[in-house]
Amino acid sequence: MSFNSPFDGNVVQPTDVSYRSITLAANTQLEWPINGNATDDFAARIMQVTASSGGLSLYMPPANQASVGQDALIRNVGANTFTVKDYEGVNTIVSIAAGESKYIYITANSTATGTWGIIAFGVGTSSPDASVLAGAGLLASGATLNQSHPAASITAGYTFVTGDRAQTYIWTGGAGSATLPTASTTGNNWFVLVKNNGTGTLTISPSGGSLIDGGASKAFQPLESAIIVSTGTAYVTIGYGQSTTFEFGLLTKPVTTGAYTLTASEASNVIQIYTGTLTGNVTVTYPPVVNFYAVSNQTVAGGFTLTLTTGIGGSATAQVPANGQATLFCDGTNFYNANTTQAGATALSIVSGSAGSPAINFAAETNTGLYRPGAGRFGISILGTQVLDVDANGIEVTGDVEGTNASFTGTGNFDSGISGGTFP
Repeated sequence: MSFNSPFDGNVVQPTDVSYRSITLAANTQLEWPINGNATDDFAARIMQVTASSGGLSLYMPPANQASVGQDALIRNVGANTFTVKDYEGVNTIVSIAAGESKYIYITANSTATGTWGIIAFGVGTSSPDASVLAGAGLLASGATLNQSHPAASITAGYTFVTGDRAQTYIWTGGAGSATLPTASTTGNNWFVLVKNNGTGTLTISPSGGSLIDGGASKAFQPLESAIIVSTGTAYVTIGYGQSTTFEFGLLTKPVTTGAYTLTASEASNVIQIYTGTLTGNVTVTYPPVVNFYAVSNQTVAGGFTLTLTTGIGGSATAQVPANGQATLFCDGTNFYNANTTQAGATALSIVSGSAGSPAINFAAETNTGLYRPGAGRFGISILGTQVLDVDANGIEVTGDVEGTNASFTGTGNFDSGISGGTFP
């Protein structure tokens, strides 16, 4: 229903006033600007309102004096919220907070109160509400969205979930592991940030047969980090790896006696020098990571030893002699000598070996050579069989009697050579 003129039956349209600025000091009733009347509190198509205090209301003109579709855009440019009500003040059409803009229009005009439609124009300059739009990896700061990667520490086996999108996880434990969901579960573009700030290797493995960088797992050494991204079928790392500029670090560590444990930062140095006067045996525990070390023992040993270990039970250790050097590699558990000879060293330390695998042997015949059968003993083996055993008491020779299956064993001290007797 429209408001019709009693003279010609045509719809009466309020005069269109485009803009008005209103200071709302009290509840105010608006009128339609009919016949060009713009001297009273008239309604304009665009109204910019400042409420001097909270709890005030702006009353719209009678809906039955205008056609459906009659509209107004009302913007609150003040600091206080106000309400817009219908002509009789029975119903609140809309509440407009500071900085908001609301567009209202008549949808039914059979009564003075009418029915009004509402469209929210947003806050301020019609910008979107950042707090509503913020999702994983995004943080609302005022009216803008900013990147966000909240950090959390993990120290034990951890299983990532899809809800970890855009999160940062910092490993602070020793050697350990973490598990990724299947790549098809996380989907294309899921990602998580990982940093190893711990003392051991962090191994990350995907579930369900998914691969990471083409392998079944990825090892993160201390101080390494990467962004792990899902392609929907596999995982790839971004930013993982060493610098193209290779740099040797040097650690000089004084020791005296007892146990020492290297930090991840100390163990990152390739060249390591131990100094000091030993008053007892020294054991240095390294992080259980894959690495290469050049170690120099410059201590005043006094008969005491310097032993390197990962601290893992049953692992192979390395003992570096006083005034000696050793080039070693660690496989994450054991220490191994990286050289067959040690140039410039005053002593050479090797493993004890066995008759079947002598410590010093021949490339063409690895079961023939020299080894240490036990404490204070020196042995020679031929084709895996001991034939000579020397200790502080003398020499013991073992062999087969020629032409027979019998064996012989000889012992003795030979001060003036060997003579007489029968030799096979």
